[in-house]
Formats: sequence, C-alpha cells, structure tokens
Amino acid sequence: MMLAAILPAFAMTRIEGRPFGDFGLPPHRIFGRNFWIGSLWGIAGISALMFVLHVAGAFEFGSLALHGTRIMKFAAYHGALFLLTALFEEFLLRGYSQWVLSRGINFWPAAVLLSVAFGYIHKSNPGEAKTGLIAAGLIGFFLCLTLRRTGDLWWAVGFHMAWDWGESFLYSVPDSGALLPGHLLNSTLHGPVWLSGGSVGPEGSYLVFAIIATLWLLFDRIYRPCAASSCGADTPVRGL
Repeated sequence: MMLAAILPAFAMTRIEGRPFGDFGLPPHRIFGRNFWIGSLWGIAGISALMFVLHVAGAFEFGSLALHGTRIMKFAAYHGALFLLTALFEEFLLRGYSQWVLSRGINFWPAAVLLSVAFGYIHKSNPGEAKTGLIAAGLIGFFLCLTLRRTGDLWWAVGFHMAWDWGESFLYSVPDSGALLPGHLLNSTLHGPVWLSGGSVGPEGSYLVFAIIATLWLLFDRIYRPCAASSCGADTPVRGL
C-alpha cells in the first residue's frame, strides 16, 4: 500500500516538472531532525493520554507479555510496521493529494476535506466507533498543521509512527479498534466507554480530544508560521 501511494508520484514529477520533494517527502530530509522530533512528540502525546487514563482509573499496565530478546524483536517489528503505515497514510492524504487540492481550493479547505477522509477510512477497522473516527480526523488535521509549519511530511511521519507504536506495542492497547499480537504488556482498559474508549482503545476516549487540543496549542506556539522569505530555499511553500 505504501508503494501504491508513493510510486505514482514519481511519474507525476515528470508530468508536473517538479522534484518529488515538493509533494511532502524530500529525500534529503529522510530520518532527519523533523522525523525524530515528530517521533518524540508522538510518544509523548500517547504517553500523556495513557497517563491521564491511568490516573482516572481506566488503564492498568498489567504484567509483561514478552520477555528477553522477544521484547527487542517485537519492538523493532512494530517500529517497521508503523513506519510503513505512517508513510502510506501520510503521503496518501497529506502528500500529493494535499498538494494538488491546495492548488485548486487553497491549503486549509484541502486539509479539512482530506482530514475527514482520513477519519472515514478508519471506519472499516473492527471495533471502531464514531468517537474514534472523529479523533482520527482531528489528529489528521493536526498533522496538516505540522505540514504547513515544517514544510514537509517527515515530522508527521515520525509522530504518526511513534503514536501508533506507543499505543499498540508499548502500552499494548487497541489502536483504532485493532489489538495487534506481539505487544509488550498484558494491559487492560476498563470503566465507562466514554472514558476508556472501549473497543476502539484510547482514541475512543473523550480525553483524547484534550490531548489533541494540547498538541495543537503547543505546536502552534513552538512552530511559528513560516513566511516564504524565511522558509529556506529547499522548503516548499504550501500556501497555494
């Protein structure tokens, strides 16, 4: 799926007469500073949510489900899995699609449409619910802000990967309704669905909206709007 989303864009570089990096994934920034900072924000965001759920009595860490070298093995496996997932979903909905729509209807209207689509594609996940779909859409909209302010998708890819990795492996809870094998803990979610998220997992909890709002406000404070004259020669300006 990642290749199906990204490879056609290479053909479009010839048609559009633009470098591939203009579509959100400049190769010279791969696994650069933005990616790792985004990863830190992702693990911090999901950790904050799980901590609040724990304090509220809706999440218990439980015992270790893995031991010895299997911990590192599955940590790496989930890291690779969610890196590919992040590349696929970010480029599909905030890469070339965002670039094309921005040319026609401007950046933020395009971001709204694609964020709604991002939430909707999670509808097919088993165990998903309306709250989780809204949360996914809002997280997608937040990642549009990170694209706008950083100039590329690497921050969003790092965030997306780390959030999913922390949710599925580290805290071992359902991610958009899916509980994956090979997770670290025998953790449990309990209590009312509005608090715990129920079958959706933490993204189905009403508390996720407070975390998303906090992420938005902090990012907006730290990453100020970038004018065309100050973005740098290799930063695409996405205000079309």
